[in-house]
This record gives sequence, C-alpha cells and structure tokens, in this order.
Amino acid sequence: MFRSFATFNYRTWFLGAIVSNVGTWMQATAQDWVVLTELTDNDATAMGITMALQFGPPLALVSVTGWVADRFDRRKILLITQTILMGLALAVAALLLTGVMTLPLMFGFALAFGVTNAFDAPARQAFVSDMVTVEDASNAVALNSASFNMARLLGPAAAGLLIVAVGTGWVFVINAATFLSMLVALVLIRAGELLPRVKSTGRGGLAEGFRYVWARSDLKIVFVMVFLIGAFGMNFPIFASTMALEFGRDADGYGVLSSVLAIGSLAGALLAARRDRARVRVLVIAAGGFGVASVVSTWMPTYWTYAVVLIFVGFCTVTLLTTANGYVQTTTDPALRGRVLALYMAVVMGSTPIGAPIAGWITDAAGPRSAILVGGIAGLLAMIVGVTWMLASGRLRRSAHSRFRLTLDETLPISTVRVDPVEFSDEVAAATTPIRLPKPR
Repeated sequence: MFRSFATFNYRTWFLGAIVSNVGTWMQATAQDWVVLTELTDNDATAMGITMALQFGPPLALVSVTGWVADRFDRRKILLITQTILMGLALAVAALLLTGVMTLPLMFGFALAFGVTNAFDAPARQAFVSDMVTVEDASNAVALNSASFNMARLLGPAAAGLLIVAVGTGWVFVINAATFLSMLVALVLIRAGELLPRVKSTGRGGLAEGFRYVWARSDLKIVFVMVFLIGAFGMNFPIFASTMALEFGRDADGYGVLSSVLAIGSLAGALLAARRDRARVRVLVIAAGGFGVASVVSTWMPTYWTYAVVLIFVGFCTVTLLTTANGYVQTTTDPALRGRVLALYMAVVMGSTPIGAPIAGWITDAAGPRSAILVGGIAGLLAMIVGVTWMLASGRLRRSAHSRFRLTLDETLPISTVRVDPVEFSDEVAAATTPIRLPKPR
C-alpha cells in the first residue's frame, strides 16, 4: 500500500502536501461559510456562483495549462503557483479581518484562485508521476489522493471550530502559513532523481492531447463518467452547508459533515493504493455506488443518520476519482501526459461551473434534498454509460471458470494515436510508458 514511500522525493512531497492540504480544506470551508452566512442571507445560488468562478478557469484555460505543464519544469511551475496562492489567501484574510470584504470582492478572489489553480493542477498531477517509477505511478496517485482526503478529514472540522472561536479571517491566515510546507518540500526535492521528461516536439498544443483522447474510447468513457458526477453530484459544499442549516446546525456542524465525508474518502483512497493498477470496472461500480448512496442520503431524517450515509458517498466518490486519475496517468503517452491531464482536470474542475449554479438554484427552489437527488441520478446514469461501453466494446465476456460470472477483459489492446511522435530509445520507452505504442513512421 505504501510502496511509493521508498522514494525520497515522494516522501518529501507527501509530507509537504498533507500539511498544505489541511490548510486548503480549512480555507474552502471558511470561504463557503463566509459567502453563505456573512456576505448573503443563506443564498445557495451565490455560493454556486463562487464555485463556478473558482472552478471555471481550468476549463477556459485548458488550451494553455496543459501545454505549460508539458513544456516547462513542473517543479518551478508549482513553486510559482503555490506562492501566488499563499499571497491570495493573505489578501482575503486582510479584507475579512478589517471588515471590508464584499460579495463582489469575494467573487474576484474566487476567480483569481481558479486561474492560479488552473495552472497548478495539471502540473501537480503530472509531477506525481515524475517522482516514482511507472510501476508505482498508480500507487503514488492513490496515496496522493489519500493525503488530500486525510487533510479533508481534519481541515473542515478544524475550520468549523476556528470560525466559531476566532472568525473566518484567521482561517485564511493559517492556510497561508501551511503553503510554506509545500514550498519547502519542493525546494528539498532532488531534481536529479526525477524521471526523465519525454517532451513532444509537435506544436499542436491542446489539439494533440484532444486527438489522442478522441482516439481512445476508454478515455472518452472515463471523461464522460467523471463529468456527469463532477457536474451534478460533487457539489458537496452546497449540499453539506445547506443540509447543516436544515438540521439547525452552525459552522461547526457543517465542518463535521465535511470531515465525515472524508472518512469514506480516505478509506477509498487507501483501498485504491492497494490495487496493482487502475481498472475501468472499478469506475463503473463506484459510479453506481455513488448514485445509490446519494439517493439514500436524501431520505435520512436526522443529522447523524445523514452523516453516516455521507461516509459511503465519500468512499464511492474518491474510489471513482482516484481510479480515473490513475487510469489516465498510467495509460497515457508520457509526451502528452500534461495535456491529457489538463483535459481531465478541465472535466473534473470545469464541470463545477455548469453544475454548481444549477445545484444552488435547485436548493433555493426545492431544497437541498432535491439537489442531492439530481446528483444521485447523475451517478446512476454514469454507471449505465460505463456498462454500455463495456458491452459495446466486447470486453465483457463470460468467465471460463464460472457458468454465471461475467468478467471485463482489460488486456485487449487499446487503440491509440501518436501525434508528432518523438524519437527516443527502446530503453527509455520501456521505462516511461505503460502501454505499447505504434512505431513512428
């Protein structure tokens, strides 16, 4: 489960990331609560607009961010983006502590966070694969998700208590301080021990990554499934905060719900780390589980019964996202990995600007349970899409050892297209890519 820790660079990265992620989740909780209760009168639509502004830039800037992640030193990119994010957190803290923050100003900062994260996310995701061997890439991605969700277990609960005790402004100050751990880790990482970068000489930019994904039916299905759940089912800040208010809870109640969600998320990430590789069938099962758990949560009559069901929602969500991320990273041509990951992150984060305002509007019009129900239906639809692809692709076949058992054959060759292929030796190809690619013409 923890085999990637054998690498010094990954150990250093993991320790820095977990501290920084705790601060990130604290800030996310504080920002949502400020918009919902301090800058508006429980306006879920305003909260949805804030999320749309924060998660929209990865979709709008996808043609640039993936190319940057493939073209430039990813460690230096992260040093720049993490420094900017720290400065933005300090600026928000100053405005909150002086009492001059307004809703339009918060919208502006949400957009600034989104633009910076648009460049940070694909570089960060691809950098994880630079620190470990190809065989350990899926494990490293899963442990990275475990770090994120371990922080999610601590951050929201801590933020809820701090908001009640000292106010939202100081939560942003604490988050700014946690960025120092990531900056120190990036400085300590040994550049000479990173995997050799395979760079594309083509000038197609995002078009190369798009053509590559379009030629892979498996990647298209993964993207569609993630989009459906990301847009309509993963609006947890809206769901958890409004459900906390419905049950008569304050900021600490919202923080507890977010941390309870993280219990299942952490379990899903650790189980994903135990698997030898990411598989499509796990995505399909997780999508169905997410749909069922979300629908069941809408029937819960009390705060604590709702919290218990959130554990299963979190487990299925992170199982799906971690498996999808690992599958994309470990089956993609290294020369195009940054651009493909930028497309993937655009789907994951860019789906929020579409779904969050809709979820906020449904919440205001019909209540949070109706919005959660729509998310659950989207999860079930994603499962149907995945099952349909398995049947149409011919990969679902009868087991040779059991009369009634069906298995998904994931050993079939994947149709791939190399655009502007790069000349590199057989030794480098064997060390850097997990799939067999056609030889350059």
